[in-house]
Amino acid sequence: MHLTRDDLYSLEQYARIRGDFRARVMAHKQYRQVAIGTHATLYFEDRLTMQYQIQEMLRVERIFESQGIQDELDAYNPMIPDGANWKATFMIEYEDADERRDALARLRGIEDRVWVQIAGFDRVHAIADEDLDREDATRTSAVHFLRFELSAPMIAALREGAALSIGIDHPEYAHRTEIAPPVCTSLMGDLQRR
Repeated sequence: MHLTRDDLYSLEQYARIRGDFRARVMAHKQYRQVAIGTHATLYFEDRLTMQYQIQEMLRVERIFESQGIQDELDAYNPMIPDGANWKATFMIEYEDADERRDALARLRGIEDRVWVQIAGFDRVHAIADEDLDREDATRTSAVHFLRFELSAPMIAALREGAALSIGIDHPEYAHRTEIAPPVCTSLMGDLQRR
């Protein structure tokens, strides 16, 4: 369910509750991130993480006019899962700038090679960067936005306890990780019963 203006705090209200709200969001986020190898991480988004992102943007940019608020809602609402998918921010993370630059050149197309797999089903590769193209002829971006579409039988299997794994099958970066139960439980909250 998308966020509306009614779901947001005014700048003044947010200033009062920001510390508590931020602590709640950070606790929530700890079960919504998955490291894939040592240099890639998926940060699964949902309504709460997007509300926090919008509130922070409004705060930093001092946005209080209706159109500005609506622009932020329009920018971030597409990252909220719709009940049959997961949406995630995918980050390629190298601390050293030279190493990062070299990796981004080697890893062109990696965003299309990220997958989720529910035991007993084929892998589901991400649909990447629907908002805009984030790679060029020489390199990929360090940040991508991904969507994983799941079928009703996949969702049912997850609810019945099927294992979940996530990985990347790029020739220059191949990793697989089994998802811990607390993370799986959090991600299942994004999926409607079908």
